[in-house]
Amino acid sequence: MNSQRRNVLKAAGGLVLVGGLAGCAGGDGGDGATETTAGTETETPMGTETGTPEGTETETGTPDGETGMVRVAHASPDAPNVDVYVDGDVVLEDVPFRTVSDYLDVPTGTRTVTITAAGDEETVAFEGDVEVGAGAYTVAAIGELTSEDTEFQPLVVEDDLSDPASESARVTLVHASPDAPAVDVTAGDGETVVFDGVAFGETGTAEVPAGDYTLEIRGDTDSNDGEVVTTVDVTLEGGAVYSAFALGYLSPDDEPASESFGVELVQNN
Repeated sequence: MNSQRRNVLKAAGGLVLVGGLAGCAGGDGGDGATETTAGTETETPMGTETGTPEGTETETGTPDGETGMVRVAHASPDAPNVDVYVDGDVVLEDVPFRTVSDYLDVPTGTRTVTITAAGDEETVAFEGDVEVGAGAYTVAAIGELTSEDTEFQPLVVEDDLSDPASESARVTLVHASPDAPAVDVTAGDGETVVFDGVAFGETGTAEVPAGDYTLEIRGDTDSNDGEVVTTVDVTLEGGAVYSAFALGYLSPDDEPASESFGVELVQNN
């Protein structure tokens, strides 16, 4: 097993929280996010309008047609369903908690991302500029709206979609559980350490042999033998790349929303 790489999730450049969803936190989850195409001239997966002649540059100074991939993860357990806009065009609607959208093709350069309460574009959760390169990115809304324990904030992860070895899988753990401590993730009754000491707002990445695993989520200790909080059964395919989002509350009865702790595994490639 390759050594773990840990990265602090970064609020990329100008992503700025501009206000809370006052009075509408804790909405019930919907049936799932809806991708929309509004006001388009050129059909793209995110349904935005390019509006520039072929061979010219966009307003951000990048060659027309060059795109990156961006997806959104709703990881704030006490936030309602949300709509997502890029440069003023709605690209996702009614996104519930625990949802990770598909990647959307977004023009490279400075893009303005806005997240609002679903169906209410006047109630803005956050809005700010994101520098989109030619790679793949996850914008995760983490933290809480109604508690001062963890700040509600957009965090950006640059996703490594390069192919791992054919008999291995790459997994990135995103710790987005507001009331959970730093965690170790082990397998085989603690014999194998997959992730070591990943705290809220951090990621860890590891490559492991393909196969079936029961992953043990533990409180972080020096010897990686903390109490098992929960276990997750996963099947990891060779050559696949995954993100595992740790979501919800360890103690939902003491928190503003009754969203229990769980891990959402998403294949990225």
